Amino acid sequence: MIEKLRQLDSRQRVFIVLTLAVMILIFIFSAQDADESSKTSSKFTKYAVRIFYSDYDNQTPEVQKEMWDKTSFMIRKAAHFSIYTLLGLCASFAVGKRKLFTMKSLGVVLFGFMYAASDEFHQKFVNGRSCEFRDMMIDTGGVTSGMLISLVIMGIIALIVRKRRRVSSK
Repeated sequence: MIEKLRQLDSRQRVFIVLTLAVMILIFIFSAQDADESSKTSSKFTKYAVRIFYSDYDNQTPEVQKEMWDKTSFMIRKAAHFSIYTLLGLCASFAVGKRKLFTMKSLGVVLFGFMYAASDEFHQKFVNGRSCEFRDMMIDTGGVTSGMLISLVIMGIIALIVRKRRRVSSK
């Protein structure tokens, strides 16, 4: 194991540390009880509801609650997707250069799926939280998106490097 870590370049080591940091951040968010989690997402929901519903203040309390609940749901799911996209991005960069349809790429997605499953299982034991398959799938979609974004970035960097090498060799 130590020998394999020594074989990694410094960028991969940095992304391993970043991957672990994102995993810790996810764990911290998942450890919040339902009230604390609602307070966190309510800050974003407050702004989003004003963007999505310009007539929010003119609605009845019942309609406002419905608007709030829909927006809150979207914010929570977007948060799941976003943080797992970051996890997929970091984990993918930690794995290093490769093509899309490789075992390493599949490994990144499986890693994300397994972490999402463990995260949802963890939430089962947090007051007011639940274990939801839907969230696990949203999280896995985020990881997959992060992995795809990293491959695009790596491809662009590879093109730039090749172009510079051609120019400098002339």
